[in-house]
Formats: sequence, C-alpha cells, structure tokens
Amino acid sequence: MLRQPGIMGVLNVTPDSFSDGGQWLGRDDAIRHALRMQAEGADIIDIGGESTRPGAQSVPLQQELDRVIPVIEAITQQLAVPVSIDTSKPEVMREAVAAGAGMINDVYALQLDGAVQAAADLAVPVCLMHMQGEPRVMQEHPRYQDVSHEVEQFLLQRVRHCEGNGILPGHIILDPGFGFGKTLQHNADLFRALPRLAKAGYPVLIGLSRKAMIGDITGRQTASRMPGSIVAAALAVLRGASIVRVHDVAETRDALNVIAALG
Repeated sequence: MLRQPGIMGVLNVTPDSFSDGGQWLGRDDAIRHALRMQAEGADIIDIGGESTRPGAQSVPLQQELDRVIPVIEAITQQLAVPVSIDTSKPEVMREAVAAGAGMINDVYALQLDGAVQAAADLAVPVCLMHMQGEPRVMQEHPRYQDVSHEVEQFLLQRVRHCEGNGILPGHIILDPGFGFGKTLQHNADLFRALPRLAKAGYPVLIGLSRKAMIGDITGRQTASRMPGSIVAAALAVLRGASIVRVHDVAETRDALNVIAALG
C-alpha cells in the first residue's frame, strides 16, 4: 500500500501532451525518467500513450500499444514502485497489466465498452475520473448547475456500477478531473469542495500539475508553473487528497514532507 499521501509521477510517451509531449518518446529516455522520479520520491509511475489535453485527437489502438507496452515491459523490470497505465481502452488495459502494470488510470471512468469488465478481470486498482465531454471539445463552454455536487454524484454512480460488476471497493480511487470540461471557476469551486469528496470513503487522486488552471491564476506559461503546482498539490493534500499526480516529483515530495513534519 502507498504511504499517505502518495505521489504519482507523470510519464507521457506521447508527442503532444500539453507539458512534456515528445520528451520521453524513446524507450531509454522513458526508463531514465521513470527511475529518476522513483529516486525523487514517486510512489507510482503513470504511463500514458494518448494525450488527453484539451483539443487532443484520439490515438489508434495499435499506436497506443506500440508506445506504452515496450516501456512498461522495460521499466517494471527496474522499478520498485508500481506502474499505472493511463488509458481508456480495455485492450490497452489488458496488455499493460500483462506487461507488468499494477493500476489503471482512466479519464473516462471505465465508460468505454468492455472497460469495466477488463478492470474487473484484471483485479488491479483503478482510478475513475470525471470529465464533461471528451478531450477534443471538453473546454468548449462547459456548464454545470452545481459542479461539486454533479461531479461527486457522477463518480459515486460510477462506483456503484463498477462495484456491481465485480470491481472491489478497495480497488477504487476517485479523481474529480480538474481541467477536464471545467472553467477556472468550476475548478476553484471543485477544489474548495474536496473535503466533501474525500469523505465519500474512497481515496482521492488530484491532478493539477502545470495545468491551465495554474496558468490562469498565476499568469505563467506551462514551463513556469511548478511553484503554483506545488502549492496546489499541498493544499489538495490538506483538503483530503490521498494521491497527487505531478510532473515535479522531488519538489512536491519536499512540500509534502514539510506538511507531514509541521502540519
């Protein structure tokens, strides 16, 4: 089990992810980066082969497999921490777990055909995320009556469906999906409501690292958003988050260590 709170290090093997697209496409580069994040204090390495940034196009199944499976096979032989597969495709879930992945991180909350069955069969932890719409158009006029209530109700409905179809309650993690079909005001309201979601009885994963929300608040471009991202991660932990998904592992670990020592 993770020590709490845990850090999930981001490893995108994609050419077009919003922050680090193209940096870790080579297998050797990806391995070195995964090992570096582990040394810096990551508890999980999250590997993704399909960008889910606003406006992103879907990736064909075989292309996604070709990007992630060789990397998972290679790094699981060298890492002491578990690997998560960031995917929505059940075929990728199955191949990734067979290659050594020990967790599924799905921005569609297992809504694609066959995804719930795949996760149940694989019997590994799964993160269910909320997203309004889909990546290509999710930031085109997102609307809510009460964003925190609607996100919580969606996630709990997905929990009931997943548990009713064979996924163990102890294997479910919830992610409110900051920046996925949400304005800055939606994100802020959702962030303030984190303690309520944390009381639902499931670990909460938060992904705010370098996102547009941080840029909107600070006025910084993507590469300069580390300080704001670290503050947001620390505040999320103080509001009940169990896992923070980040690009800057060492700096985030320092912040969480300070919270643990002085909080």
